[in-house]
Amino acid sequence: MDKDKLFDLYREMGIRREICEFGAVIEAGLGKRFAAIDRTAEYNQMKVIGAMQKNKVQEGCFHYASGYGYNDWGRDTLEDTYASVFHTESALVRPQITCGTHALALALGANLRPGDELLSASGKPYDTLEEVIGIRPSSGSLAEYGITYSQADLLKDGSFDYEAIERALTDKTKLVAIQRSKGYQTRPSFSVEQIGQVIAFVKEKKPDVICMVDNCYGEFVEMIEPSDVGADLVVGSLIKNPGGGLAPIGGYIAGKKELIDACGYRLTSPGLGKEVGASLGTKQSFYQGLFLAPAVTAGALKGAVFAANIYERLGFPVVPDGTESRHDIIQAVELGTAEGVIAFCRGIQAAAPVDSFVTPEPWAMPGYDSDVIMAAGAFVQGSSIELSADAPIKPPYAVYFQGGLTWQHAKFGILMSLEYMMREGLVKKLPGENR
Repeated sequence: MDKDKLFDLYREMGIRREICEFGAVIEAGLGKRFAAIDRTAEYNQMKVIGAMQKNKVQEGCFHYASGYGYNDWGRDTLEDTYASVFHTESALVRPQITCGTHALALALGANLRPGDELLSASGKPYDTLEEVIGIRPSSGSLAEYGITYSQADLLKDGSFDYEAIERALTDKTKLVAIQRSKGYQTRPSFSVEQIGQVIAFVKEKKPDVICMVDNCYGEFVEMIEPSDVGADLVVGSLIKNPGGGLAPIGGYIAGKKELIDACGYRLTSPGLGKEVGASLGTKQSFYQGLFLAPAVTAGALKGAVFAANIYERLGFPVVPDGTESRHDIIQAVELGTAEGVIAFCRGIQAAAPVDSFVTPEPWAMPGYDSDVIMAAGAFVQGSSIELSADAPIKPPYAVYFQGGLTWQHAKFGILMSLEYMMREGLVKKLPGENR
C-alpha cells in the first residue's frame, strides 16, 4: 500500500502525520523481533491443533447443552484438549468461572483447609486477590476460614528471593502461589524458566507442597507453560490469551487430577463436581478461541513490543524495555502523572471499534485500593486480550497496556495514545523533529 494513502487514512482517524512517521521508523526496526514472535506462534498453533486432533474434536462437540449438563461430552472433550495443550492430567474449563480472580479463588478455596497456610513466593499479589486472601478484610475470604497467609517479597531487581522463600516455608505451608505477570507493579514478569527454577527450589525444601501459577496474560507467549516445568496447577481467564478474543466468559484450571477434581467439587457441589455444569452454547467460542489464541497472542505481543519502543524513545521508563524478552502481553509505561495516565487511556479508548466515543474516567472499582481508570472498547466486556489499558491512579502513575486482537489494531491504539498525550501537551516533541 502507498504510505501516503495509509497516513491520510490515519489522519482521517485523528492521528497527525508526524506520529505516523515516528511509528513507521520504530516499526521498521522491529523486523527480527516480530519474526521471532511469529515463530513462537507457529509452534503454539501446531501444539493446539495437535491437542484438538488427539482428542478427536468434531462438530458434535459444539452442540448446545443445558440443565444439569450431564453427558456433555463436548465440554469434557474441551477439558481434555486443555489438559493436552498444557501437558497436565486434567483440566476444568467452564463458563461458570467468571474471571481470572474467580479461577484463582476457586483453586485456592478447593485445595486449602482451615489451619493451612498460603505462601506467595512472588511478593504482593494482584490487588483483587487481597480480598480473596483476607489481606484486606472481606466477607468469605480465606482468612475467615482459618487459612493463614505469608509472603516472600521479591528482591529489588524484581527476582525471586530464595532465602526469604525458604524462611517463609513452614509445616503449615500447603500451597505456594506464583504470579507470572506483573499486575499493577513495575517489576519484570517471570519467564517460564524462572518459574520452573523456583518451583524446583520449593519442591526440594517441601516436596508435598502444591505449586500454583497465576498464568494470566502469559499463555502462548513462550513455547512452554508453567505446567511443563513442575507447576501442579496453572490458572487463567478465557477473556485473556487462551480465549482468543472469542470466548464470551470463562476461566480454566489445569493440573493434577486430584487437585482439579477438588476444584470441580468447589465449583459445583461435593459429590457432583465436574459431572454437572451446562456449557450453555459457549463451546464453539471456547474451541475456536483456543484455536486462534496463538495468533491473537502474537498480535498482542507485537503491540506490546511496539509500545515499549515508542515510549522508551520518548524518554518514559518502560517495563519490559524495548529489547528485553517477553513473558506476558502486558506493557507497563511510567507516565509520572495522573494526567498522563488519563490521556493515554483516553487515546486507547478512542481507537476502539466499540464505544470509541466514551471518555474513560477514574473510579472506585471494587477490589482495588485506589481509583482505577480502564480503557476497553471491547466486543466482550472486560476482555483484556482485546485492546485495553488500565491503571491505578497512584504513584508511580504507570499505565498497563495489553491486547489487540490484531497487530494492526494494537498499533493504531498505541499511535492514538501518543496523539492524546500530544494534545494534552504531555509530549511536546517527537524524536527527529526540528521544531
